[in-house]
Amino acid sequence: MGLVKNRALGRVLIVAGSDSSGGAGVQADIKTVTMLGGYAATAIIAVTVQDTLGVQAIHDIPVDIIRGQMRAVLEDIGADAIKTGMLHTVQVIEAVAEEIDAHTEDLPLVVDPVMRAKGGAALLEPEAVAALKKILLPMATLITPNIPEAALLSDMFIDDVDSQRRAGERLLALGCEAVLIKGGHAPGDMIHDVLVTQASVQVMSSPRIDTPHTHGTGCTLGSAIATLMAQGMALEAAVAEARGYVHEAIRTAPGFGKGHGPLNHMHPLDRLDGE
Repeated sequence: MGLVKNRALGRVLIVAGSDSSGGAGVQADIKTVTMLGGYAATAIIAVTVQDTLGVQAIHDIPVDIIRGQMRAVLEDIGADAIKTGMLHTVQVIEAVAEEIDAHTEDLPLVVDPVMRAKGGAALLEPEAVAALKKILLPMATLITPNIPEAALLSDMFIDDVDSQRRAGERLLALGCEAVLIKGGHAPGDMIHDVLVTQASVQVMSSPRIDTPHTHGTGCTLGSAIATLMAQGMALEAAVAEARGYVHEAIRTAPGFGKGHGPLNHMHPLDRLDGE
């Protein structure tokens, strides 16, 4: 994938937490949107003390400031898609959903239901799971849970492609338009992501890359899909292209940090240099 040319800019509002290590959260989102030719704006819901080994602390942003950030962006610059990441409390989920409902109409909404950091730290309070299912997921164009997240949200055990499909169908019943259950947590040499819509079930597969440097993979994938949809791409095509972008970002990861290191979000620049 080279740098995007002759594609609409695409304004993406990212509503998520900040990651001080730069590998996940808002930082990964901004890099992804930018490298795919979009325009990234943000509403930060929390600041984390985080590195490649894990999350050490979380500082909440007041809900009125979260609302204010969203309104400032949506009422001035506007958006062509919205992507949410870490929304860790009931109050934040309620506020974000209300602002989306009040200020947007028929925009693609990609919801990454972030529950845990790569190092294992909880990023979603237990009581917020019900609010996420009841309030935000029904508004989504696409939700992108990994297998542990999908298992919790669907209340079923997931260990293969068929159970990913069944969980996707169960989550689809919550009211969202599509579900992408990411298969990276399943064993095997291949990773199978299952995209479930009202019209079809698609299994998208790619070879597993043997590396610990996968910090921010989910954030990156969700933002890539949101950017491509903001630029007018259809859902299925956006998911396929976003998967390719993430695969290459993992393959060329710079190897930073002592734990789960960040991806190479800038890999399209490497290809440009090689032309």
